Parts: sequence; structure tokens; C-alpha cells
Amino acid sequence: MTSCSYARKKLTSLQYFQRAYAVKQITDKFQIPLLIDDRLDIAQAVGAAGVHLGQKDLPVAVAREILGPRAIIGATAKTLTQAQLAVEQGADYLGTGAIFPTQTHVETVRTSVKTLKQIKQSVGVPVYAIGGLNAGNVAAVKPAGVDGVAVVSAIMRVADPQRAARELRDQVLTIIG
Repeated sequence: MTSCSYARKKLTSLQYFQRAYAVKQITDKFQIPLLIDDRLDIAQAVGAAGVHLGQKDLPVAVAREILGPRAIIGATAKTLTQAQLAVEQGADYLGTGAIFPTQTHVETVRTSVKTLKQIKQSVGVPVYAIGGLNAGNVAAVKPAGVDGVAVVSAIMRVADPQRAARELRDQVLTIIG
């Protein structure tokens, strides 16, 4: 899965649509589901596989009603209560964090590995750790038993993204096997 979110906060709706559409052409070519961050309208407009919703976005239940049962809907959950509500409303997976400080989102609330583990143990959907993770610190989430990690800056804000992605992949494989 890929998510179209990096640097889109400053884009107009038209620019975001155009970028998402271009990314969709690539993800379709490689048969990778595209998820759009925050914007249900853009997800629908480009025919994305689904959407990832934050706490300030439309409720998961509303997105599920609009997109239907086949869409992939993810939700950000920083607390156990948020996680349980998102799953009750139909979230297919959770992004939980920020585990570490991050530059991607300016309004970051930290989530402890302890809380991450509680969330993982209490929901029946995949849980992905997010926020400030990179090859050098991703091992910190191993005790939580997460299904994976989501990153932006660890790959997009480095001189050699390919190398960073390889190193991160190698570290993640030791965590989730």
C-alpha cells in the first residue's frame, strides 16, 4: 500500500488531485493499492483503494458509508479509546503514534510503546506504528508486536532514499519477521 500525503498540506485541491492521479497511474501499473491521506473527496475522485483518516477528519463510520465495504479505511489512533472507536466504526487498520517526534505533522502527540502494545492487544485489525521512525530507532516498537511501520521522513527527507528504504526494511524484518 502507498499513501499520498507527503507535502500535500500546502497544495490546492486541484494540485492534490493532479498529484494523486499521477501517483495512481504508477500504483495501478504495479498493482499497489493507493490510499489517500485525509481527503475522502480526492480518494473518490482518483478511484483510490481507500483513505486514511486522522482524528480531525471525517469519522470512519461516515467514510465507510460513503466508500462502501470494499474500500480500505485506515485511522490514526493515539489512545486506546480512539483505537477502539475507529475499529467499531469500521477501520481496516490503525496507524498509531507518534512514537517519536516527527516533522511530518506539526501537531504531534506522542504515543508510548506501552500504549501502542495495549492498542495492538485490544483490536482485531492490523496496527502500524507511525511517527519519527527510522532504521536507527524502529527496534523500539518491537515489544508492541505491531504489524508494521509507516514512515515518511525516514525516506523522503534523506539524501539517499533507496538506501534508507533498504536499511529500514532490514530493521523492520527483524521486528515483525
